[in-house]
Amino acid sequence: MAIDIHVHPAFFAPINEDQEKEQRRHDELNLHKNGTAPLEHFFHKMDCAGIDMAVLLPEDYSSSMNGEVLVSNEEIRKLVDMAPERFIGFASVDPHDPKAAEKLEYAFTKLDLKGLKLHPSKQDFHPSDEYMNDIYDVCMKYNRPIIFHCGLSFEKGATTKNCHPLDFEQLAEERSDLRFSLAHFGWPWCREVAMLMLKYPNVYTDTGALYFDSAREFYEQMLTRDVPMTWIDRSLRHQVMFGTDDPRFEMIRMSAAIERLGFRESTLKLIKEGNAIDFLGYDPRGEDK
Repeated sequence: MAIDIHVHPAFFAPINEDQEKEQRRHDELNLHKNGTAPLEHFFHKMDCAGIDMAVLLPEDYSSSMNGEVLVSNEEIRKLVDMAPERFIGFASVDPHDPKAAEKLEYAFTKLDLKGLKLHPSKQDFHPSDEYMNDIYDVCMKYNRPIIFHCGLSFEKGATTKNCHPLDFEQLAEERSDLRFSLAHFGWPWCREVAMLMLKYPNVYTDTGALYFDSAREFYEQMLTRDVPMTWIDRSLRHQVMFGTDDPRFEMIRMSAAIERLGFRESTLKLIKEGNAIDFLGYDPRGEDK
């Protein structure tokens, strides 16, 4: 079983019946050439990429959008209910919402969402801000991991503020039982992410990065030169997860590219399956971890 740990469903057809909301998603995410996709189209893409399950990530930027949630936890639940054998749902909350921890607890207990997605620059918080502790406490209470955006963001109004890998070291140090992923390998700070993973076993990353060239050329640069392949194959093999950032980057090309880099088969299996199961804290096939 292969898992894509990083998928944005903002343009899936079942949650895009409102054309004005769809346009706001294009504007906020700075994605302008993507139309809405029927689920059948996405499933076909998953099959062509050899991906069995996808982690769906919502977007709660309500404090900067007059209370509107870009992609809601309820919409993620709706999509998961339509295909529970293919989708794993995460939650999102706006850290500036006074009820953020309460809403997150609801998302974990009532909506049965399996983790939290946060974007420090877009949501304008630092990972070690004092008010984040209530949110982290909820994640630890329910053994749910966090995916943090890390590094470059193409989204509107999202500078790299608060998204350098070193911004997360205090959290890794103080919350050693909290699993979190620094998405996109923190590009362009890939070695800093590697450093954190080497020091802190609760820190993970994903491969959802493609900013220049083809998928093969970019992965060769990022995963064999910027971060030598031997570092991953020998020392970091339990902390790197396959992720695409779909629809911004193409799942089919990225899946094919990472398989051709030359990782040991056992390492590739961890990247595409085992590490995501460890990160999630449960086996989505219904077996106990």
